[in-house]
Amino acid sequence: MGLIFAKLWSLFGSQEHKVIIVGLDNAGKTTILYQFLMNEVVHTSPTIGSNVEEIVVKNTHFLMWDIGGQESLRSSWNTYYSNTEFIILVVDSIDRERLSITKEELYRMLAHEDLRKAAVLIFANKQDMKGCMTAAEISTYLTLSSIKDHPWHIQSCCALTGEGLCQGLEWMTSRIGVR
Repeated sequence: MGLIFAKLWSLFGSQEHKVIIVGLDNAGKTTILYQFLMNEVVHTSPTIGSNVEEIVVKNTHFLMWDIGGQESLRSSWNTYYSNTEFIILVVDSIDRERLSITKEELYRMLAHEDLRKAAVLIFANKQDMKGCMTAAEISTYLTLSSIKDHPWHIQSCCALTGEGLCQGLEWMTSRIGVR
């Protein structure tokens, strides 16, 4: 009996959870993806289309889609929305001028029918840079407190060092099965 339970648990416990990693160009999406995967910084160039990798955290499998953030690619983000459980929005904490665009894209995503059940993790990236906005400032600007129909969490991070990334993943794993 215990063997059957263990087998069922291993099947259920290793279910794959779809994640989309979005944000404006140069926010650090690809760097974060490969920090998750290899725990190291890789040389990246602008993503045209997407990168996809499986990340395993405590027997939880995340299929992570890193989607290009250039203006010309954002209109195709919705082609990735089907069956998405988590949105990781990467914000460049230095880029104050384009935070309004990030806000527009966030609320456009949250209004999409295919994302109605998705939880949102916001990474306030580039916290190692002088003069960056804090996670609290970004949260206020994005009016995150007004989001009532999606679980959300904002996490300060630095993609280059990996600082803060594990805490974000831990929040995601804590959300599994909660919805």
